Amino acid sequence: MKPDLPQTVFLLNSTVLLTHQIDAAYWHEWNLFHLPGGNQLNLILNLPIIALVLLAFLQVATHSIHQRLCHQFLAGLGLLTVAIHSGFFLAGHPEFQQPMSLLLLAATLILSLTQWMTLPPANHSNQT
Repeated sequence: MKPDLPQTVFLLNSTVLLTHQIDAAYWHEWNLFHLPGGNQLNLILNLPIIALVLLAFLQVATHSIHQRLCHQFLAGLGLLTVAIHSGFFLAGHPEFQQPMSLLLLAATLILSLTQWMTLPPANHSNQT
């Protein structure tokens, strides 16, 4: 089965967001949040986030009645990520200034807005 536009956007956005999390480990993002426990707590906090993204993808891939909520969740997560990092930039933090880091954040913004604009209708299932 060929993915539809919302599924494709979800897959692209989740891939970019998960890749951003790899970049966040490089930049020691936990220090920006002043998290005690460093990378260990960062990894613990990422487990449920990544699990939710994968669970949401399953709902989208199977055209679940919950797919609209899952699209909203991921688009919201992407927009929150961009907002938080915009705050870091405005505060003068030098992290995430490399071209690929900036590209990931820009792609997150574009894909999250696209995802929000291409939400499937409420209570809509394409299963046949």
